[in-house]
Amino acid sequence: MNSTIAQLKAQLETALIAAFGTDLAGVDPVLVPASNPKFGDYQANVALSLAKKLGQAPRAIAEQIVQQLNVAEICEPPTVAGPGFINLRLKTSYLEAQLKAIQNDSRLGIGAIENPQRIIVDYPSPNIAKEMHVGHLRTCFIGDCFARILQFLGHDVIGISHVGDWGTPFGMLIAYLREAFPEALTESSLDLGDLATFYRQAKKRFDEDPIFQEAARQAVVDLQAGDQDTLKAWKIVCDLSNRTNQKLFDLVGLLPFTNRGESFYNPFLADVIEELDKLGLLVENQGAKCVFSGRIHQQRR
Repeated sequence: MNSTIAQLKAQLETALIAAFGTDLAGVDPVLVPASNPKFGDYQANVALSLAKKLGQAPRAIAEQIVQQLNVAEICEPPTVAGPGFINLRLKTSYLEAQLKAIQNDSRLGIGAIENPQRIIVDYPSPNIAKEMHVGHLRTCFIGDCFARILQFLGHDVIGISHVGDWGTPFGMLIAYLREAFPEALTESSLDLGDLATFYRQAKKRFDEDPIFQEAARQAVVDLQAGDQDTLKAWKIVCDLSNRTNQKLFDLVGLLPFTNRGESFYNPFLADVIEELDKLGLLVENQGAKCVFSGRIHQQRR
């Protein structure tokens, strides 16, 4: 319908110039969907905005515009209502012709965008080592809808799934598997259901057992330090989750996307911290280097 609106706007502008002169060239006809379907499909409210400029009543202005308005191929005869609304009702024959044209168009009448952009769509972002639930499926479908629409319009769409694959939860899980199921860290005998169960058991141990807490924290330190055995265990866990989730993504037909775990950004953290420190935004808090939003606002001032 965009082409229809463009045609109506062009005809309204021509009528304005014919009725009141070239000084009104480029004036917005204020064409909007009709407030009530019984009055038509569209209404032009330009007459109300021109009353002061032309020194005439809006209804009189609207009637003069209608006398010059040529929309016979698109609309039924336009009418003036209320204080000066110009009501336009599309002809049934025009609508039928538009529908037939759309039916025979592979793009259903929707043209490609003139200025395509590179757009990132963030989805579906499930949790590593946990089974997905309906909430993750919702973000999958919403993200995929956005990606397909944007891609259809001609944009360069990059789908990314940001997943949590780093930090304390993995230290807990690796420490627990080393203790309770060490063979899982050397062979692919696990499924995701097993992994989810082990994760819950590891969390329970972490909350209750200070010794296990220390083992989990040490596993995180080893992971961050690049210890090969710990990295291998971590990779087994991540690969199992990603493979299992991908089966579901393939089943529902999601567009291809790239996994971007927290681990992807780990090599860049040192440079980010250095830059934040130079900007004076880092604050020491309980042994951690933190950035608080209040300091960012102060820095911008």
